Amino acid sequence: MARRPKTTTMSQVAEHAGVSQATVSLVLNNVAGSRVAEATKERVLEAVRELDYRTNAFAKTLRSGESEMIGFISDEVASSPFAGGLLKGAQRLAWENGNVILTVDTYNDAGLEQAAVEMMQSYRVRGVVYASMYHRVLDVPEALSGVPTVVVNAQDRAGLVPSVFPDEEMGGYAATRQLLDAGHTKLAMINIQPQISDLPAGIGRLAGFRRALTEAGLSPRPEWILPGTGIVEDGLRLTKELMAGDDRPTAIFCGNDRTAWGAYRALEALGLSVPDDCSIIGFDNHEMLAPHLDPGLTTVALPYEQMARTAIDLLLEPTSSPSLHIPLECTVVTRGSVAKAKA
Repeated sequence: MARRPKTTTMSQVAEHAGVSQATVSLVLNNVAGSRVAEATKERVLEAVRELDYRTNAFAKTLRSGESEMIGFISDEVASSPFAGGLLKGAQRLAWENGNVILTVDTYNDAGLEQAAVEMMQSYRVRGVVYASMYHRVLDVPEALSGVPTVVVNAQDRAGLVPSVFPDEEMGGYAATRQLLDAGHTKLAMINIQPQISDLPAGIGRLAGFRRALTEAGLSPRPEWILPGTGIVEDGLRLTKELMAGDDRPTAIFCGNDRTAWGAYRALEALGLSVPDDCSIIGFDNHEMLAPHLDPGLTTVALPYEQMARTAIDLLLEPTSSPSLHIPLECTVVTRGSVAKAKA
């Protein structure tokens, strides 16, 4: 049977450094106002390194009532390469502030979510990031009512906790402006949801499309605004529909990158090319897709890392924002799928 390695104690560090145990505690906990000389601090830290001393995080949690952990509960963000920037951003900022992330994907299983919340409470986390794979309005679990919580990539239906989410309307506006600035006046949109839906992404992106056209003095054409479901097959089918007549758009705003991929396929099947015959812009900046289309897809990036970093900031500094609703900018990523409109 393997022997368990012996653990260095604080008293051994104190003896090695020639100071009291209280002095070691003051140095390791960086107690404000302590009058420990710099030379003594260096001696203690050198002893810590030489003896490979590790603080007892569990004991520290019991004393302070708070751990150096932040909970991250999501439906399936942690296991998704698409939205992984949320977790990446949270981990980076947490680590920069001396914290670690305790993460659980619940896959929308209520029992697993309840267990995750209880686990977070048992570890006395400093707060919880409650994240969603896609932008929606959701209900924060009642069990989190006593835990500092920030909703990310979604909005709290009750409006009781801060919500950090993409500014979908401004993203749709920016995408449409990209096409208008290239000289296009015959613009179509394939949305990512049916006309009757309460998902903020589809509602906001369409609102941005309409606003940009109106500001440019153009009237949105209802027959060129088509509802989809955000899948490749919709982009393929609806683009063929848009391009069927003699009067057809010269540019299409696709509500997400999968729809845009379908639009590429449709144009190729019709003997047309991107962007010479029709410019295409997407939304999401799907890293597994957008850069690899031919030509690369100009699209709008969701601010995943920034959303997560903002959420961690709010947990560590609860007074850093006066608002409970915090929309963040979505930026255009320019590649090769948008060209100047032909005269």
